[in-house]
Amino acid sequence: LCQLPGWSLRWDGSIVVTTGNDDALGVYTCTPYNSYGTAGESRPTRVLLKDPPTFTVHPKEEYFQEVGRELVIPCAAHGDPPPTVTWLKVGSAGKVGARVDGNSSLILQPLLKEQHGLWECTATNQVASVSTTTTVHVLGTSPHAVTNVSVLPLLLAANISWEPGFDGGYFQRFSVWYTPLVKHPPRAHHDWVSLSVPVGAQHLLVENLQPDMSYQFSVLAQNKLGSGPFSQIVTSVPRGFPVTSVPPELPAVTVRIFLSPPQALTANETARGVLLQWEPPAQFSVALSGYALELRQDKGGWEVLDRSIPSTKTQVLVPGLIKDAFYEFRLVAFAGSYISDPSNTVNVSTAGMEVYPSRTQLPELLPQPVLAGVIGGICFLSVAVIFSTMAACIMNRRRATRIQKRRQGRGWPGVGSW
Repeated sequence: LCQLPGWSLRWDGSIVVTTGNDDALGVYTCTPYNSYGTAGESRPTRVLLKDPPTFTVHPKEEYFQEVGRELVIPCAAHGDPPPTVTWLKVGSAGKVGARVDGNSSLILQPLLKEQHGLWECTATNQVASVSTTTTVHVLGTSPHAVTNVSVLPLLLAANISWEPGFDGGYFQRFSVWYTPLVKHPPRAHHDWVSLSVPVGAQHLLVENLQPDMSYQFSVLAQNKLGSGPFSQIVTSVPRGFPVTSVPPELPAVTVRIFLSPPQALTANETARGVLLQWEPPAQFSVALSGYALELRQDKGGWEVLDRSIPSTKTQVLVPGLIKDAFYEFRLVAFAGSYISDPSNTVNVSTAGMEVYPSRTQLPELLPQPVLAGVIGGICFLSVAVIFSTMAACIMNRRRATRIQKRRQGRGWPGVGSW
């Protein structure tokens, strides 16, 4: 064996071949012996070289397709003996409506929301088994459930965080739902409370909770097509005030609300547009920084119309709405690093109204300094036109007087000659 590189004999009589090649092919027998001799050799065994599976066609890393359509994902491999190719959705018990054609390609027809996720293609023969994965994104569906929901207990509050699921191809928003766990509830079911999550946030602070009481929390995702499934329910107990030998003096208000939403938002139709009026937030811990106005048209997605409304203003004019449309408006307030929940929503319908110009887009709100400059320029031009007209009239009148005097001066000699 020492003449064959990579070959060695183990203490139990086994032969180890580090690299299999043509030198290893053949028929082998094993003969055990000791000081008394041997009982003979073993039955012969034949060594054959076979190839493990190798992928000849790999699926792409990701696939995007609309729900209800057909999606074909190729996957092929070769080996000796020829391998068997199978498909499996990771985390699912079955193929969830999928099939495999004669070329080992995965066929998803029609594509279902449940088929979204990670798929694994596996090639297996007598030598080895190899796998490759791809991710399928199903578009045009409601959102998928959020994952990794965690709750951090705080003093009379809880901070809920999560990881968003796939949005179904549309912008999604989140809301946090919670309810106390009562041993003997007055009714057969719990009353769940929902709180809207600011746009882009993946966490929310839930305040005004009772100390030492269990609460259940869940997160719901929504997009323009509807709501996704609720997340897993997480139970947590907010912390209460520490118990000391001398009871601390509690302030009159033990729960601090950092920033409440703007109040009493109303909409009034005027000849110039829609006038929105509101009241400032009732409670805020630092000075207000300003407001942001959001709108959506015909039950579409919410969009930010103006994010720089000064904190001193309590009304704003929205011109240039499209005729025969339905609008919804709401406000959020800013104070330091805090963003309030949205205010109440007001509805405005422009059906049949002639006061609104037909435009494809809402124009930007004109700042007051720019508006004042425009009005001042118009007034200056008007005064200049008036003075120019008056000066022209005076000059024409004087010219006519001089011409008349000249004509009269030329006519007097002719009369005297008669």
